[in-house]
Amino acid sequence: MGDAAFEPQPRSIGSRALRNTALLLTGRITSRLLALVTVIATARHLNDAGFGRFQTVVTYVALVSVLIDLGFNTLYTREAARQPDQLARFLRNVLSTRLLFSVLGLVVLAGALAIPRLEDLFLPAFAVMLLSAYANVLRSTFYATGRLGYEAVAVVLESLLLLGLVLLGIVLNLGIAYFLWAYAIQYLFSCAYFAVVLQVTKMARFGWEFDLPLFREWFWKALPFALTFVLTTIYFKIDVPILQVFRPFTEVGWYSLAYKPIEAILFLPSTIFNVVFPVLSIYFHREPERLPRAINQFYRALLGLGWPITVGVVLLTTGISELFRLYPQSEIALQILGSGIFLMFVTNAFIGALNAMDRQVLFTWAAFISLIINVGLNLILIPPFGYLGSAWATDLTELALLAVCWVFLARQGHRVPLHRLSWRILVAGLVMGLALLPMRSFHGLLVLVAILVGVAVYGVALLLLRAVSRDEIAILRRALVRH
Repeated sequence: MGDAAFEPQPRSIGSRALRNTALLLTGRITSRLLALVTVIATARHLNDAGFGRFQTVVTYVALVSVLIDLGFNTLYTREAARQPDQLARFLRNVLSTRLLFSVLGLVVLAGALAIPRLEDLFLPAFAVMLLSAYANVLRSTFYATGRLGYEAVAVVLESLLLLGLVLLGIVLNLGIAYFLWAYAIQYLFSCAYFAVVLQVTKMARFGWEFDLPLFREWFWKALPFALTFVLTTIYFKIDVPILQVFRPFTEVGWYSLAYKPIEAILFLPSTIFNVVFPVLSIYFHREPERLPRAINQFYRALLGLGWPITVGVVLLTTGISELFRLYPQSEIALQILGSGIFLMFVTNAFIGALNAMDRQVLFTWAAFISLIINVGLNLILIPPFGYLGSAWATDLTELALLAVCWVFLARQGHRVPLHRLSWRILVAGLVMGLALLPMRSFHGLLVLVAILVGVAVYGVALLLLRAVSRDEIAILRRALVRH
């Protein structure tokens, strides 16, 4: 079935992207708050050693999941956005390749879980890996077409379901395997939801198809994405396996729980990336003269969100740790990781730009360099410093990734003027930090008061420093108001 009705119009796609981002962020914020409550409840129930085992399994699932994707998901999002009339054909073929690649994933996952002696958790782990792979490709359809209202609803429903399942497991005093099955059920629900929406809205004919010529073409096109996906996944997840080798599961639990509030925040850049990436891809092919400004605005938006969060987390670490009932040992790791949040945000602008410009090979090299740096730093810092060394390794690697991506993008003719785009935002964040200094000792719900004060001060500082232009405010207003 053709999908011409969903083809983006170049003149409106920028505003449409902003509107989609606002819509999806509403759902994501709700779902991430629910997810944070869910994971903290799980951690408190399983204790630090049990939660360390749980997170080790989840990490190995994420690492092996790259074998089921092999870059097809990113390529599908890009190509479906560019050729919406071929969306249904692309979707059916990608769904079929998932089944083919899952056989390899099954074998590798079984071997991977044998390393930390967690073979007893193989079945629920494989179910999580397979069902999440299908859920991700189905939801990518909505990003490619810009129909994100359904996705906004889905993320909230998924989180509510998972929270209910986790609370049931806690009441029944169940073990690690149950909580893995709870995640598998959540992804099963997502698959069913997206399949029904696709059928009812007639966005695409849901089914199976294996077009060998298309597979061959896409395999080579997706190879850079696949390599990048492998490298970035290992880059983001390798710290836990290395930490587990040198330190007990308890330290894995402390570090993993410290990372959870960070993960809850990182949905912001990933959500914006998923919305903006198809837009950048379309600009590159249809209106290349608009691409440089779009990249700069993407960078400013990410820095404008990430920098105040960094300042707030670093200054209010103790109160945040107590508010979310983290393990006491997780507090200092949270502060270290929090100092690098803004780096984790802004790198997405360069990643999106390189991939949208069909320069995914360059980002593959950037990911490879970052992986080598990350593994090296973890091997150097974990033996003497344990989980805190892993936290520092994460921040330093993010800085290296940003530098490498900036250089690669500059060599493609777009030198992002970091100083000019950043200084007003950085100063506004420091002003916010001065306002938060007297509130560093706040505890409990008073931390929320401090956060609200920080947001207000930061917003006023942005306006006074003219960090947000009138044009950008006008674009945002038009984007958020439906005509």
